[in-house]
Amino acid sequence: MQLEFLDLLIIGLYLVSTVVIGIYLKKQASKNMESYFLGGNTLPWYMLGLSNASGMFDISGTMWMVYLCFVYGLKSVWIPWLWPAFNQIFLMIYLSIWLRRSNVLTGAEWIRTRFGDGTGGKLSHMVVVFFALLSCLGFLSYGFIGIGKFIEIFIPWTVVSEYVPFELTAEQVPYAYGILFTTIATFYVVMGGMLSIVWTDVIQFAIMTVSALVIAGIAMFRVDAETLMAMVPSGWDSPFFGYNIDINWSSYIPSVNNKITDDSFSPFSIFFMMMLFKGFFASMAGPAPNFDMQKILSTKSPKEAAKMSGFVSAVMFLPRYLMIGGFTILAVVYFSGDINMAGGNFDFENILPMAIKEFVPSGLMGLLLAGLLAAFMSTFASTVNAAPAYLVNDIYLRYINPNASGKLQMRASYIISASVVVISTIIGMYVQDINSVLQWIVSALYGGYIAANFLKWHWWRFNGHGFFFGMSAGIAASMIFPLVFKETLELYYFPILFAVSLTGAILGTLLTPPTEEKTLKQFYKNVRPWGFWGPIKRKVMLDDPNFVPNKDFGKDMFNVVVGIIWQATLSILPLYIVIKEEMGIVSSAAVLVITTLILKKNWYDKLPEDTTPVPKVFMEEVVEEV
Repeated sequence: MQLEFLDLLIIGLYLVSTVVIGIYLKKQASKNMESYFLGGNTLPWYMLGLSNASGMFDISGTMWMVYLCFVYGLKSVWIPWLWPAFNQIFLMIYLSIWLRRSNVLTGAEWIRTRFGDGTGGKLSHMVVVFFALLSCLGFLSYGFIGIGKFIEIFIPWTVVSEYVPFELTAEQVPYAYGILFTTIATFYVVMGGMLSIVWTDVIQFAIMTVSALVIAGIAMFRVDAETLMAMVPSGWDSPFFGYNIDINWSSYIPSVNNKITDDSFSPFSIFFMMMLFKGFFASMAGPAPNFDMQKILSTKSPKEAAKMSGFVSAVMFLPRYLMIGGFTILAVVYFSGDINMAGGNFDFENILPMAIKEFVPSGLMGLLLAGLLAAFMSTFASTVNAAPAYLVNDIYLRYINPNASGKLQMRASYIISASVVVISTIIGMYVQDINSVLQWIVSALYGGYIAANFLKWHWWRFNGHGFFFGMSAGIAASMIFPLVFKETLELYYFPILFAVSLTGAILGTLLTPPTEEKTLKQFYKNVRPWGFWGPIKRKVMLDDPNFVPNKDFGKDMFNVVVGIIWQATLSILPLYIVIKEEMGIVSSAAVLVITTLILKKNWYDKLPEDTTPVPKVFMEEVVEEV
């Protein structure tokens, strides 16, 4: 089915609305840097949560997860732990509170509150800005690849070529579509900043939720459970696994077995344990300096930051997995023959757009495409907003032009946003597929981030030099290791990468003086982390006998475990609903209710009431005294 006028009209109205919102909010967003990058800390936590969920409901990720669900069935719910998906639980339980108490503009600015403004602080500041730019470029390239492949299915170049004065090769077509839609997303985020992003994201999330319900309904109406089970291998409908993945497609679609081999997720139990090992440290390291961190810093208070992070999981997983499950079972039942005929030449990442094109009627197709375009643009726009926040606030204003006027600051933000998009687009043209760039981001690049950022929260002696050398060693290793371990999944050499980064962090710390005591005491008193802070805690309590240290480690870790189970159930339940597995629906719903009640009593009801963050002038005072 090709796009009809009604579909094009719906998509066009959506695109126009994003541009109008950007123009409308331009004046309010351009008041100052806080308004542009954080929305002036005036946005409600539930809107920021919807915005963050919309940013994570991206088109490239959805294409990837539909492919995973097709190949691995319900066991695919574990594979996004590569990110790790459960980092949102650590943020929800305690890390968002710690981060928001800093009251800064960016993650790089946060470094000053932890390491001060000496040599170590400046080095650590520079390396985190560099990492932020690398990760932003990686995510933008990842999104660029997905949107081009997606649109090409619906709007063949043979139709468009009649109206443009140039010709493109088959390889260039997805790049052309990618450039078009990244340009639109760049326009509205450059105009309206964080305010524009959040308001358009709320619209986008509403579209995505309706789209998810529609596609799940279509799939459940057209596919009965008996037909589906006859076309998938044994174990496909279960999230449980043994030592190996135990999914054998030989009697159904033999080429899928080749894909399983290429993915290198086996033996699955080892793969799962590696994801847990990496995910635990990655989650405790806190959010990377990207749009997720910016949304946390945009909340009104630490309590609202925690509620926002919890709301992300609560609203995102059910609709997203309804959509993923719906597309998957339609593809299994109706595309198996085509996939068998294509053999090893079939691109599994195209299952999503193929399913939309085949099964969704006119009008609904326009809504679905608008929703998926919204998902892409949400992720893209949020990432574009994060990159200039670091370059303008942490480089331009700090080292180049500290006295820049507000107008000049905004102009620099516009130029940098556009430049970052252009660079990421060029990078995207040289990347083979979604999975390759995703694996590098989540396993290699982020693997180099973890050690230093884990230590910064939990060890008082860790200093700016240690952070710089730990991050530098990790980033360098993430660039070199893929060239050395060419045939190895990035996750499997994560322990070596982690060890390299950890060694650099510890040596850099022990061979240099500690951070200024006044900075450490102020940080500890403000953020109130738990961990190895004994010497600083004693000095803070000596100065202020009324200070109450954080003794919530046990409670936080218990809530994290319950939260991870709660989040996993939010992924499994909608898949059971779509495949109509009654016992699975009842059991997963029961687990969901129990874990929700536990979190309500042991987390939500005990959130701190410190609703007034420390004034932003705090850091300037510390720097002056140092």
